[in-house]
Amino acid sequence: MSDPLDLAVRTGLPDDMLYLVRDLPRDRWIGLDQTAAFWLQMHAGFRAQQGRMAALTGRWRAGDLDLRGLHDAVLPELQAFLQHLDGHHRIESGHYFPAFRRIEPRIQHGLDLLDRDHDAIHAHLEALLQSGLAFHHAVRDGAPGAPDRAHRLSDILDQAAPALTRHLDDEEDIVIPLMTLRGGVA
Repeated sequence: MSDPLDLAVRTGLPDDMLYLVRDLPRDRWIGLDQTAAFWLQMHAGFRAQQGRMAALTGRWRAGDLDLRGLHDAVLPELQAFLQHLDGHHRIESGHYFPAFRRIEPRIQHGLDLLDRDHDAIHAHLEALLQSGLAFHHAVRDGAPGAPDRAHRLSDILDQAAPALTRHLDDEEDIVIPLMTLRGGVA
């Protein structure tokens, strides 16, 4: 039996993790403190990067972008995405989540879930890194398998997107109300 909270199958958070977002629902996330606003801005950036990469691979699949054009456009975006997301997760797990545990002990289970998500997302990031490198080497070397490498990278981007989106949404539902209602963490 699979875990319904596993990131690959989760469709939302259980009620016991949503008590803070019920006190401060998304439609009231206006005029947030600097840290919470920055957090949302970072998440919006990840969503935008993901969207730009999906648009590029979509254009390539549709024949509107050649292989070299895909290579030159998607790989810098992918590199920035991987670096920023990995660094963001390291800061969250190493600094913010321990501080949040002290501020609001009732949310331990939710923070444990988010930490577990980071591990699952890291597996996607590693697959994206390896696939991006393989694509780069194939294009650079003029390998006949370069289109296959582009398809593989496109497929991995598609596979990673739902997990990241679910995680970002769930993390915001736990963290933004926590920061706002219980005090931000500098």
